[in-house]
Amino acid sequence: MAAGTYFWSNTINTFLFNQGPMTPTLIDIIMITSLDITSSANPMSLNTKNQYDFKTKSIGGWSGYVAAYMGQGPVTPREHVAFLLMWLEKFLFCGSSCGPTTNWQFVAEALETKRQFPLGKILLG
Repeated sequence: MAAGTYFWSNTINTFLFNQGPMTPTLIDIIMITSLDITSSANPMSLNTKNQYDFKTKSIGGWSGYVAAYMGQGPVTPREHVAFLLMWLEKFLFCGSSCGPTTNWQFVAEALETKRQFPLGKILLG
């Protein structure tokens, strides 16, 4: 994967090889990432009240967030959602670097409970 990024052109969103430009198809993305892009699940069904309440404003950034929601012993569902929320916000959706938010909590909770929903539609647009 890393070697392939050498040939990627951000300008035209294609790989530039000697034979000419090549762009990945949706099937290629499915095979590489295993994203569910064909699910009939309605993303609006995820607009439910959040199961957990996370304090994000007064927590003191990412280190305070990790310290507040990290527990001892086996991982609880709340800790798993907190981790997924941090990972989604910080690394996948590239949110604010200042600290955590709950913008993607519905996705974190759906991933934790293994509910079927079209993650590919969120990531691929």
